[in-house]
Formats: sequence, C-alpha cells, structure tokens
Amino acid sequence: MRQIKHPAMEQVELIEILYALADPTRMEIVVRLAKAGRKLTCGELDLNRPKSSMSHHFKILRSAGLVETVVDGTEHMNSLRLAEIEQKYPGVLESVLKATQDSAAPDSL
Repeated sequence: MRQIKHPAMEQVELIEILYALADPTRMEIVVRLAKAGRKLTCGELDLNRPKSSMSHHFKILRSAGLVETVVDGTEHMNSLRLAEIEQKYPGVLESVLKATQDSAAPDSL
C-alpha cells in the first residue's frame, strides 16, 4: 500500500488550518485526537458518517498539516501534529481546543 503524503511544516499555512477547523466533523476529529493523546484508527474516528465523507475530511486535515496518517498493515493510524503546529503557530491550536472545552461546559449563570 502506498504511503500517504503530508505537507512539510514549512508549507503549512494558518488559513488552511483555520479552514480545516471550520467544519464541525473535522473539528470533532481533531478534538478526539487531542483527547486521546495517541494514534487512532479511522474506525475509532468513524463519527457515523459514510466512509467516503470521512476520507474527504481526513484529506483536508492532512493537507492543512493538522493530522498525520500512517499506514500500518490494513490500518490507517491518525495522530494530531500538535507539537509541530504549536511550534509554528504558538497557541493557535491550543486556544481552539480550549475554546471547544469551554463551549461544552454549562454556563455558570
């Protein structure tokens, strides 16, 4: 099986990251990867969507530089490129992930 191409971090643009995160499905994938703190298979990130739809979302996340997918036999193992993104754009992804946690918390009023 062929290996999946990923952009070098020098090629990653902030606008592409923000575009990728603007979609709720892709945002959910990123949040789940961040919470897991480990590589997850595509099956673990299914989200009850068609396989073709999920393939498209992973392609967008990879091309934005957010996710790295490694083929391991028949499995596609996905991980968040958090450290690399943090080095290039300090605080951006951490802030987005924190905002998703904050918005999920009930109002204190």
